[in-house]
Amino acid sequence: LHYCCRDRNLIGMQSDLLGGYAGGLRNYLIVTGDPPKLGDYPDSTAVFDVDAVGLTQVVNNLNHGIDVGGNQINPPTGLLIGVGANPCAVDPEREINHYLNKINAGAEYAITQPIFDAEALLRFLDSVEKKGDSIPVVAGVWPLISYRNAQFLKNEVPGVEVPDALLERMSHAKTKEDGRALGIEIAREIRDVITDRVAGFQVSAPFGIVDLALQVLE
Repeated sequence: LHYCCRDRNLIGMQSDLLGGYAGGLRNYLIVTGDPPKLGDYPDSTAVFDVDAVGLTQVVNNLNHGIDVGGNQINPPTGLLIGVGANPCAVDPEREINHYLNKINAGAEYAITQPIFDAEALLRFLDSVEKKGDSIPVVAGVWPLISYRNAQFLKNEVPGVEVPDALLERMSHAKTKEDGRALGIEIAREIRDVITDRVAGFQVSAPFGIVDLALQVLE
């Protein structure tokens, strides 16, 4: 379950976690969340009692039988804690330190933002391994479908970086079919470069076109 820190206070989030556990939910991807002004409801109010590091620690504590008030709970939860990672962040050093804080708080695996720069991911993984413990990383892969799609991701989606060289390649796709074929080709190239360094892939299906995602894995 993808869970962000934006919309509920700490007590509400704990209630969600305990209720979800009672209902059979075991696997969480914890993210801080984007400010509401970036979404469809810009007039709504964000809470952010904690960020992803703080909520990771909350879940880790619940797994050890301690709630947000420091009270014992029995039985403890058994939640698998996943977090986000952005290997292509504008400030790589800050992102690496933030990521290591998530690991220290109890993160057990990570899923990255869509990767369009394989070398940036490899540098990120190398730096993490040199600085501290590593956890399994699932790489996000997004098959582009057009030059316009690439521009949108680069300019409008927080945390996603599309290199100019890749934009240039996509600009040569003159038809819808050419764009999809080139996007799949690029996604496969990225997959091949990073496959030995990651635990798996999360391949997005752009606009719900599942066949494009499946072709990336062929």
